[in-house]
Amino acid sequence: MKAAIVLQAGATPVYDDFAAPIPTDGQFPIEITAAALSQLTRSRASGSHYSASAAFPFVAGVDGVGICAGRRVYFVLPEAPYGSMAEQAAMVPERCVVLPDTLDDVTAAAIANPGMSSWAALKHRARLVAGETVLINGATGVSGRLAVQIAKHLGARKVIATGRNPASLAELASLGADVTISLAQDGSTLAQACKEQFQAGVDVVLDYLWGASAEMLLIAAAKHGRDGVPLRFVQIGAASEADVKLPGAVLRSSAINLMGSGIGSVSFAHLLRSIEELLQAAKPAGFQIETRSVPLSQVEQAWGDDGGTARIVFTM
Repeated sequence: MKAAIVLQAGATPVYDDFAAPIPTDGQFPIEITAAALSQLTRSRASGSHYSASAAFPFVAGVDGVGICAGRRVYFVLPEAPYGSMAEQAAMVPERCVVLPDTLDDVTAAAIANPGMSSWAALKHRARLVAGETVLINGATGVSGRLAVQIAKHLGARKVIATGRNPASLAELASLGADVTISLAQDGSTLAQACKEQFQAGVDVVLDYLWGASAEMLLIAAAKHGRDGVPLRFVQIGAASEADVKLPGAVLRSSAINLMGSGIGSVSFAHLLRSIEELLQAAKPAGFQIETRSVPLSQVEQAWGDDGGTARIVFTM
């Protein structure tokens, strides 16, 4: 079968032949139709993600959409060395979700991973209560734009969105953001804007950036948050920096609950349930995601393209 093959850590996958998977007991063959190029896929291929494999070669891709026993399904985490960026997969039913008829293959492949990140964080980590206020740090990317929409759908009364791209920030109002804060403004103006929001009340922070902006928000929450009212700060991604330098007094002097959301901190069953709920809600809720379809044969040319606000989806 044709596949996108990772030959070594950090190398761009190559489009070449790879032995097709042979289903074992309990597995079913899947004819893959679409697989998205997510940050998780890139990180695992580069070897930088904590869940990355150290064995090469392997097929890139963590999830995808295909046909199994006549039904369209979304599937996730094929067993190594197989991945989703190939013509075929072999999967157990426990790692598959039947797609609703209203959702096309490309959209389903594109929305599952980035949408799951905020759905699982809000429902299973933060345990969002309808009427609460959510701040999304790093809301101008694909995942952050979906997080704004999902927070509103799950009952957030107010959504505050941060980011650097002014055009993308301006678009977030149409997706449900009530307040936008530019991370590109000068430090004192930014600090004042955050102070005002935490004084008004923030219940949940979803952080896709980490680094300096996360430090700033945690310090602002400690200084200006509501006394004794817990803030659930959920760390999801590190698009900005891998580390923070956080004074211990921030946590000692406040009711901040600092937690992560991802593979390991959320059970696989809950992650899959989050994806299933997201896919069922996507069309009725009107979730918007830009997509760009690319033939898998062009994986080498498209791999380094971040897609901007569009999610690249390889089609077989």
